[in-house]
Amino acid sequence: MNSDLWSKQVDAIVRLELRRHWLGRRWLGTYLLVLAPIALLFMRLLIMSARGPSRTFTGLNQSLQTLNLVYAVMFQGFILRFAIFFSCMTIFSQMFRSEVLEKTLHYYLLAPVRREVLALGKYIAGLIATFTMFAFCTIATYVLLFMPAQSGQEFLMAGGGITHLARYLAVAMLACLGYGAVFLLVGLYFKNPVIPAVGFLAWEYFNFILPSVLQKISVVHYLQALCPVPMPKSPFAVLTQPTSPFISIPGLLIFTAIILVIASFKIRKMEVTYSAD
Repeated sequence: MNSDLWSKQVDAIVRLELRRHWLGRRWLGTYLLVLAPIALLFMRLLIMSARGPSRTFTGLNQSLQTLNLVYAVMFQGFILRFAIFFSCMTIFSQMFRSEVLEKTLHYYLLAPVRREVLALGKYIAGLIATFTMFAFCTIATYVLLFMPAQSGQEFLMAGGGITHLARYLAVAMLACLGYGAVFLLVGLYFKNPVIPAVGFLAWEYFNFILPSVLQKISVVHYLQALCPVPMPKSPFAVLTQPTSPFISIPGLLIFTAIILVIASFKIRKMEVTYSAD
């Protein structure tokens, strides 16, 4: 009986959160991060087309190895490490902080809803929003990079490209899952999430220069192991054995669950003191 009630309450919270924030100015920066790589590749296509058919064919008919390498760098260097990271920081860290600043959190807390259910509903709403945006971003950038080239078209039609794209989508979803949980917790403990976010970003972005043991204490280490094409190693990188997907995926799911449990305990003890903010 309770599980049925809780599932209905979660569904209601998810719907409410998405209606409130989907078109809000709060997510404008996230939309720009999603559209930036798409706009860049689209402009590249227009510029190449404007140069004339012969130069367009020469410029776009790149080898399959080059196309895969270019997309790996774009996805892992920008979309994964930067765009998804900052979008999750923007959306999830403000799930409760924005309610406190706008003095609306008490409406939720006065409702006959368990606080754990409230946290789960908000988290799922943020997960749906971020993954929807970055699934669109991943598909659009992949198609814009591969389809204009003959080798890319053949790769997609043969099925190999679709398999790679599916793996990139899985990585994007796991990134939203892991980073979302982390920043939901950060938003509960810190009034200003920017300071811990900068430290966390440095840890994730420069993960490759850390000792092998420390590299494994990060989200990006496990996500990179799931990408179909590895990014070129920096000359300063400390070589580390990639983690098996059979460990990476359950590990990320367990990590996310632990973070959400900690967040639930924090929310149970949460008190509304608008005057302090």
